[in-house]
Amino acid sequence: MIEKIEELLTEVNSFNATSKEEIENFRIKYNGKKGVLNDFFEKFKEVPNDQKKEFGQKINSLKQAVAGKLENLKDSSQSAIITEKEDLTRPAFPLDMGSRHPINLVKNRIIEIFKSIGFAVADGPEIEDDWHNFTALNLPEYHPARDMQDTFFIEQNPDILLRTHTSSVQIRYMEENQPPIRILSPGRVFRNEAISSRSHCIFHQIEGLYIDENVSFADLKQTIQFFTTELFGKSKIRMRPSYFPFTEPSAEIDVYWGLNSETDYRITKGTGWLEIMGCGMVDPAVLKNVNIDAEKYSGYAFGMGIERITMLLYQMSDIRMFFENDIRTLEQFKSL
Repeated sequence: MIEKIEELLTEVNSFNATSKEEIENFRIKYNGKKGVLNDFFEKFKEVPNDQKKEFGQKINSLKQAVAGKLENLKDSSQSAIITEKEDLTRPAFPLDMGSRHPINLVKNRIIEIFKSIGFAVADGPEIEDDWHNFTALNLPEYHPARDMQDTFFIEQNPDILLRTHTSSVQIRYMEENQPPIRILSPGRVFRNEAISSRSHCIFHQIEGLYIDENVSFADLKQTIQFFTTELFGKSKIRMRPSYFPFTEPSAEIDVYWGLNSETDYRITKGTGWLEIMGCGMVDPAVLKNVNIDAEKYSGYAFGMGIERITMLLYQMSDIRMFFENDIRTLEQFKSL
């Protein structure tokens, strides 16, 4: 057997590979579960005692030679296994096609609808100060409405926080621009809420703002009417009085979803009506805070949660699906 080991040592030292398959076959031959080395170690116990020392040394020499050869092949594999005919710029195979996230699909559709009637997109930071997130929006310190937005604070004195809505983008835009203003402010927002199938501490909003001379509540209603028809294909809406500190008067918007299926009964609680957004006329105090003449200009604002709209459009029952990156969920949107 010692002569056999020496033959294998010569074979190992002279071995060269030209492909990954050859390297793998070499590894399996010597280091595999049923490979040469394991076979020799099994036979070691059958070797006479006076030959065990020499036999053990030869096996270890073979084992070290195999390990060294594999290491060298690994280091040089990038150059050793590439032939002149291979195209190094070709895509990896198989090429797995991805898809847009459902949140982005719906966000882009909403933006497309409002862009068609003159709205531009404005962006702002996710980390905000108290002025832009609260005070300028008619939410001064200790205002009870702040309790509606339990907040992630990063620093205090001065207060720095993760924004609780994209209304802060509207404040920043109005500080730097005079009317007419017609903008959308999409983005991620953060609130300290318990995570469940219907709520999350991270979600996405898209808010709109229109400021100009002689803007009325009728203009707001017609804009919302146009939007619901374009997005949902449903034109019947209703406006219920509500409260938001930065708009007056304020309203919640419901769209008539219908009662055509069991799912319709469930998501509308048997009423056929579904709440989709809040809106209202911009409070004059907000305009004054950003140095816009509230006597000359008026405007409206609206806001909606993109996750809620997406769940309605695609009949998704759990908001957590948007953040788990489960490939089974995301693959459903490949064709969209």
